[in-house]
Amino acid sequence: MKSVFITYDQAHQENVIEALNDSNIRGYTLFEQTGGRGSKTGDPHLGSHAWPSMNSAIITVVDDFKVPIILERLKKLDSDNPMLGLRAFVWNVEQSI
Repeated sequence: MKSVFITYDQAHQENVIEALNDSNIRGYTLFEQTGGRGSKTGDPHLGSHAWPSMNSAIITVVDDFKVPIILERLKKLDSDNPMLGLRAFVWNVEQSI
């Protein structure tokens, strides 16, 4: 099992959830408002007067074979809208109950 942590500009919300649904990924946890700044490019998303936009994040745990499927969908979404910002990180899941 793998955990996929996805951070994105809130404008991507519907498209990220659609990518999960289309990849047959049912379970996830949504973090509605997260702040941050990209490590390479992009403006901060801090919800402040100076930087009013915000990010969201989703974490899901999936079977290993689904990781390339969802990453491919997310990479296309990011490349189609590079100014919005989207990142995905994959971690091993050691145990679950």
